[in-house]
Amino acid sequence: MAYFHLKLVPPRPSFPHDATEEEMAAMQQHAAYWREHANAGTAIVVGPVFAPGGAFGVAIVDVEHADAAKSLGDADPVLRAGLGFRIEISPMPSLILRSSVAGIPSNS
Repeated sequence: MAYFHLKLVPPRPSFPHDATEEEMAAMQQHAAYWREHANAGTAIVVGPVFAPGGAFGVAIVDVEHADAAKSLGDADPVLRAGLGFRIEISPMPSLILRSSVAGIPSNS
């Protein structure tokens, strides 16, 4: 398996504070999508980051290869909705995890 960092970049720096109803509906589908992948063990961690320059989403995934990470990101409902979100994908050659993270060996 291989690890990848997926960064969900919203359509504007003020998001989610000024999200439209359509964007919020897509974000609900987005959250359900990633919950499924977390429950399946593909997504190790997923969540929002409220950085000084604007919020963005982050996911760390455990998949076979880069194409699988891209497919996982491309299938995100918020990207498929065509609302101006985009994803950036970066490989992670290794992870250090606390031992209580189930199913993932520490110091992989």
